Amino acid sequence: MVPTPEEAYEIVKKYNQGEFHLSHARIVGDVLAWYARDLGFADEADYWKTVGILHDVDFELYPEQHCQKAPELLRENGVDESIIRSVVSHGYGICSDVEPEHVMEKVLFAADELTGLIGAVAIMRPSKSVSDLEVKSVKKKFKDKKFAAGCDRDVIARGAEALGWELDALIEKTILAMRESPNVA
Repeated sequence: MVPTPEEAYEIVKKYNQGEFHLSHARIVGDVLAWYARDLGFADEADYWKTVGILHDVDFELYPEQHCQKAPELLRENGVDESIIRSVVSHGYGICSDVEPEHVMEKVLFAADELTGLIGAVAIMRPSKSVSDLEVKSVKKKFKDKKFAAGCDRDVIARGAEALGWELDALIEKTILAMRESPNVA
């Protein structure tokens, strides 16, 4: 089964209670849907969004087995194997050996960590918003490894490289995507 984004969110809620994880699922889903439209895959936007919502389904309950428990949880819910593969690929080189192949998987790999960094930078601004956030502000904090230390800069950089994009382009597009998300404060 290929769940709708709404069904995907209900699956995530079975295994995640914390507002941070639930919010992150919605934001990454929105960002992937934006990228689908931006990159010429508008007819697949709901599919991309579903993958984005489900990507951390196992993280709250099984942080030490992230991307390893996800297939089991998703199969219990009848989720299609193509979605499971995409979900697992976002942990490539960290907690998974499934390499992102499709452009959607590469975007998920790159943007997952980046949404966290962008969100952390936005919170530090007077506006507390992405609406006036600029690439240079994110780049400055990107270089400061102590700021939002949980956001893996190497993953973000490898994701940009896998997409064949400059880091600035990835940051700019992800800021734009987050601006359109109703789930970003």
